[in-house]
Amino acid sequence: MFYRPGQDEHGLPRNPFNALITPRPIAWVSTRAADGATNLAPFSFFNGAAYEPPIISIAFTGAKLGAHKGERKDTLANIRETKDFAVNIVPSALKDAMNATAGHFGIGESEFAAAGVTEAPCETITAPRVAESPACFECRLVRLVELPNEGPGENVTVFGRVLGVHISESILTDGFVDPTKFHPLARMGYLDYATITEVFAMNRPD
Repeated sequence: MFYRPGQDEHGLPRNPFNALITPRPIAWVSTRAADGATNLAPFSFFNGAAYEPPIISIAFTGAKLGAHKGERKDTLANIRETKDFAVNIVPSALKDAMNATAGHFGIGESEFAAAGVTEAPCETITAPRVAESPACFECRLVRLVELPNEGPGENVTVFGRVLGVHISESILTDGFVDPTKFHPLARMGYLDYATITEVFAMNRPD
């Protein structure tokens, strides 16, 4: 089959776009507003963007004021306001906590409390991190890129320079990060998720 997005009907029960870009790591982003309020929310359009210096990207798709009374898209607003954010890695053991923070919360409601996770201070930024996460990137905004959008809200990609990295000793094997020790959660298409339980190595050709 072939279709042109925005021009043709794909004829499938759901849009297949996300389901073809899999697996996607999950950025569990914690921020702090200028007034001190904290926020925690997951985003699945997330990846590394540069190696030296380390820069990560997070895409906010259709970011807008929420449909629920008193709700707003806090994460993007906080990044614009303070420039700081932390990206917490989600192990499979925290899948329910992560999912809880994807819900609708009013201003002043704590996603940390709703998820049952602990706010811990970062070393280089004002945003907090999730103490239970096995790894966390402390980031500062480098660039915010507004992208074309044909629906409600905004399509915005945030690029953040990693200023600090937290790694739990429990996920290391002989000094290497071992995903089989924490089973990172990945986003698939539709309502599906996956976990990493097995890895293999391949040498590059000379």
